[in-house]
Amino acid sequence: MAGKKEQTILTFQRTEVKYRMSRAQYQGFMEHTKMLRVPDEAYPHSLILNIYYDTEHDELVTRSLDKPVYKEKLRVRSYGIPGKRSPVFVELKKKYDGIVYKRRSEMSLREAENFLQRGIRPALDSQINRELEYFRAFYRPHPAMVLCYDRDSYQGAFDPDFRMTIDRNIRYREQDLRLEDGDGGSPLRTETPYLMELKVGDALPIEMARILSELRIFPASFSKYGEAYRISHSRADVSVQAACR
Repeated sequence: MAGKKEQTILTFQRTEVKYRMSRAQYQGFMEHTKMLRVPDEAYPHSLILNIYYDTEHDELVTRSLDKPVYKEKLRVRSYGIPGKRSPVFVELKKKYDGIVYKRRSEMSLREAENFLQRGIRPALDSQINRELEYFRAFYRPHPAMVLCYDRDSYQGAFDPDFRMTIDRNIRYREQDLRLEDGDGGSPLRTETPYLMELKVGDALPIEMARILSELRIFPASFSKYGEAYRISHSRADVSVQAACR
């Protein structure tokens, strides 16, 4: 929802399991789990905008598509369409052996752009910002893609530590790489338009696991940025081949 942002949790690690669902699977899942989940108290519905940063030769996304044991990515995230003074999160996300480690720093959009694109340090000197500065100096990343989607967030009805998000209407663009330019873009068209993430500390609740199995909703490795990059560059390769004929 425009104007809202997450509670400021700066660091955490957790297991994130992704599931891709068709419309029929989504409808069945929502019906069967209505007693197991409640809307997130603070942000049940959000419009999320991300700008992903990558190297000159797209090393971060191409490495991710190879599904390595370790991978990392850098993005700036806003909740709603921001202005230059709006708060955003600069996020360094690392994944090792299935465990996600996220380092996140809150600053204004203008401050984030100055930091990542011009090397101007943010006003706050923190351990996380020093890690971000090291990443920026090592990779020298630049804005590569904007990804937007609508998110519904839930927590467990009986276990508030259990979190669930469902993303839909995923769209992307490789031009107008500014978050303040809005949430427009090309739709990421797939047969499974709903992307769910279950975020757990230890194990998935047994009843939730049973419902997923009955509906044949299985874990799936999926990266929005990676899939959008793959589709975009597959089209570019086809266009080049056609031009050369």
